[in-house]
Amino acid sequence: MRKIFYLLIVLFVGCSQAPLLKMYGLEVPSLKQKGGGSMRNKTLKVTYPQSLLENINEKINFSYSSSDEGVYQNSQWSKSLGKLLQGTLIEILTQSQQFKAVIADTSSAKENYRLESSIFAFHHRIRGEVSESIISIEFSLIDMEKGGLVKSRRFRYAEPTLTKDAQGYVSATNRAIAKMSQDLRLWLK
Repeated sequence: MRKIFYLLIVLFVGCSQAPLLKMYGLEVPSLKQKGGGSMRNKTLKVTYPQSLLENINEKINFSYSSSDEGVYQNSQWSKSLGKLLQGTLIEILTQSQQFKAVIADTSSAKENYRLESSIFAFHHRIRGEVSESIISIEFSLIDMEKGGLVKSRRFRYAEPTLTKDAQGYVSATNRAIAKMSQDLRLWLK
């Protein structure tokens, strides 16, 4: 009787523990070509991304249809998506050596240019057998000396996932971020 009682306690305790929370981040891709461009002696300030359609918190979003959305319960970003994306952009553009300095919008330093971004989509889209990381971000380059828009462009990526879970989604998202990094650098030249 005592063995059964201990076995039940072990089973109860083992089953009552919540699964571990997995934390994910965005990888900063290494760039192959560096330097050059007409802004080599200019300072760029990267603003915190704005979101029009997505929540930019720590939750990892997924959708099975346009009306069926959710968040992963046991997986999330290590920081808010906005902070991760802003930090990743700063690292990418610093690595590129296209600017004298790349700083966050929290800096009190004056900038020559400002890079603003609006997130239209940043989620895991699953439609039947098709599973993709969807990223849609519009970037606007602002000339702070003249006070006007230099150029604006929306970048959109649909990167297939290898698995239909958070880990597969994050891996695909990091591949999409690597593609966006190259495209953004070329666009800023």
